[in-house]
Amino acid sequence: MDLTESIAPRSDQLNSDDLITGPVTVTITEVKAGNPEQPVEVHLQEFPGRPYKPSKSMRRVLVQAWGAEASAYAGRRLTLFRNPEITFGRDKVGGIEISHMSDLPKRLTVSLMVTRGKRKPFSVDPLPDPPKPDTTIPDEVKANTEKALKDGALADYLAWLTEQGAPAHILNWVSERKPA
Repeated sequence: MDLTESIAPRSDQLNSDDLITGPVTVTITEVKAGNPEQPVEVHLQEFPGRPYKPSKSMRRVLVQAWGAEASAYAGRRLTLFRNPEITFGRDKVGGIEISHMSDLPKRLTVSLMVTRGKRKPFSVDPLPDPPKPDTTIPDEVKANTEKALKDGALADYLAWLTEQGAPAHILNWVSERKPA
């Protein structure tokens, strides 16, 4: 039994506790203005309704990597991780940092403020493009589709494929077939 769901914090934003089980790669859907305390909300495909609200340091990384115009961020990807060493005041509270970014030609190192007057280099690595999904149609599906078309049972075959959890590209291909 996977306990991940049972330890997810209830919140209106992505929290470092969401990343206790490990880093997560996310896709940005949009960036909106937040409030004065957290001025940027990065909305994520993988966490609908729970935006990532980056710290000032992580906003500096975003601007260094992708520029200041946030409207260009939609569709880009980040790998976020929980850094347990992040402090708030004197307390270690943990926080979210960026380890990888798409649309980055090479490793980016930014000098970030750690404490007043003290800076430390922070590096982000390029995030490779995700693998292209397999969109081939197996010969067995092609043959079964032809048989279903001849027998007038295309709808039944499509329903069966759906029940079996066939990928969307196969369901679309089958549903587009027309009797000869």
